[in-house]
Amino acid sequence: MLEKLFHLKEKNTNVKTEVIAGLTTFMTMAYILAVNPNILGVTGMDTGAIFTATALASAIASFCMALFANLPFVLSAGMGLNAYFAYTVCGLMGYSWQVALTAVLVEGLIFILLSLTNVREAIFNAIPQSLKVAVSVGIGLFICFIGLQNAHIVVDSATLVGMFSFSGSLAAGTFNSEGITVLLALIGILVTAFLVIKNVKGNMLLGILITWGLGIICQLTGLYVPNPDAGFYSLIPSGIVSMPASVGSTFFKFDFAFIGSHIGDFISIVFAFLFVDIFDTLGTLIGCAAKADLLDEEGKLPGIKGALLADAIGTTCGAMLGTSTITTFVESSSGVAEGGRTGLTAVVSGLFFILALFFSPLFLAIPSFATAPALIVVGFLMMQQVTKLDWNDLTSAIPAFICIFAMPFMYSISEGIALGIISHVILHLCTGKAKNVTPLMYVLAVVFVLKYVIL
Repeated sequence: MLEKLFHLKEKNTNVKTEVIAGLTTFMTMAYILAVNPNILGVTGMDTGAIFTATALASAIASFCMALFANLPFVLSAGMGLNAYFAYTVCGLMGYSWQVALTAVLVEGLIFILLSLTNVREAIFNAIPQSLKVAVSVGIGLFICFIGLQNAHIVVDSATLVGMFSFSGSLAAGTFNSEGITVLLALIGILVTAFLVIKNVKGNMLLGILITWGLGIICQLTGLYVPNPDAGFYSLIPSGIVSMPASVGSTFFKFDFAFIGSHIGDFISIVFAFLFVDIFDTLGTLIGCAAKADLLDEEGKLPGIKGALLADAIGTTCGAMLGTSTITTFVESSSGVAEGGRTGLTAVVSGLFFILALFFSPLFLAIPSFATAPALIVVGFLMMQQVTKLDWNDLTSAIPAFICIFAMPFMYSISEGIALGIISHVILHLCTGKAKNVTPLMYVLAVVFVLKYVIL
């Protein structure tokens, strides 16, 4: 039966290899179950509901990937996109999480329509490679900055931001609550980095667990003292196994009235989700497929339309359940490295996401200082793409640089995208290289300029 469904022999693989690959991929990306509730929880959403929604949406999307494309790629709530949801839409812009979920729903529905055509591939081909790389790098820096903030390594200061003061913490008597967690986060970064360097399977997840474990030891020995009033809770789980938390508080909680009263703002939010997800998903698919030798002679990926449809359905279902945009994870490459070549790898990972539902107390007890190292190291992994930029081609490199620095410094993914596209078009026009700019880029540039002028 499995042979008929996944064509294992044709892909030069077997059930054992696919199962190991699926488990490996799950291990490398299971940190999202701890990180996503932490990030989206700042909006006021129930973390238990987010946990359940994330696990279910991940499973559904991964099953769709297997069904529609028979590819070994696994999906979950995208890093960077969840940050945009929580820190930009709900934080900086001040909109409710219901509005953000509505934007994700609309994005998913648009993607379903686009995935049934060749529109997403056409958009991907229209945007220059330099900006595709810049978006990935900029999001990496943004994620890193968020991780540093979540761990309190970077704090407010007279210079806008500064490093946490251990001496100040000792003087204020907060070292045993805040100070020790900052120290543990710094240790966690080094531990996770060591695991990545040594290519240990599940390095992100292990980094979180080790950092958390050190925190538990500190609590048991009195070095860490919980202070709930200051946001520092007990690190010891209240249990291990439990029934999945209800998604009742987030299920289908949309604010459609906002669309009518703030149509301009809503379009801007949806467009940012759309743009980032397009390149995050397509870039990951192409990168992982190349590593798995799944691309054809023309460099195209057979089954890409089905893969994009899986992403779109996952995002739509995720919004209905109560989580941010679902996208293909670059950690899928770990399963590919283990020999995963078919949708069976995705199915196995999806089953592990469902199994994780019954161990939510463990994941929800993991503190932000333990997940911060994963954010920071993921930022590093995304930053590696910067070597693909041609820094000698100043006309393309400068807009890419603008896109990169705008995301963390302006604390907004959408601002980086907008400024990158606008500067790319203007500089090419002014330097006599207008013919190198696609018509769609001009359209996008005009849209973004109008955004700043009108909205």
